[in-house]
Amino acid sequence: MKTTKKGFTLIELIVVIAIIGVLAAILVPSMLGYVKKSKVSSANSTASTLQKAINTTLIEVDEETQDAGSITSISHTKAATTVHIGGSIPSGATAAGIYAKIANYMEKAQKLEFNAQCEGAACTAVAVCLDDTYTGTAPGGVVTVDNYKDYKGTSNLSKALSGAVKKAS
Repeated sequence: MKTTKKGFTLIELIVVIAIIGVLAAILVPSMLGYVKKSKVSSANSTASTLQKAINTTLIEVDEETQDAGSITSISHTKAATTVHIGGSIPSGATAAGIYAKIANYMEKAQKLEFNAQCEGAACTAVAVCLDDTYTGTAPGGVVTVDNYKDYKGTSNLSKALSGAVKKAS
């Protein structure tokens, strides 16, 4: 009577593990590049959404006060319940009220640190810091996968905003 053994030999298992190891060694570095690209893209998308929220807020403020053009900049620090307004706050409006309107149009505004430049009752450029590594701008294209480390952290938010202002003009 002849018995046949079913299963894989040790050599076959070692060969399969070696092939998986080679594939992993090739794929992991390229996947890390996609993660960086995705995070930079997400930061730029967040900045674009925030710019739209600020523009909508400025339209509302202008409808209420006819003086949103006096706002030249808006900045916010994480977890704050108000914004810092550059220029002058229109009469009848408050920094907390303006922040509440922005937060109404963008829920995660409270979790963001951002700077925005306004001109003629419109937000022309925004720089937003998602975390200490990734910063995004609107208009986009200022922060890329190649240079995102140059804009890393909240201390470089002004630098990112300057680049966005240049791109917008």
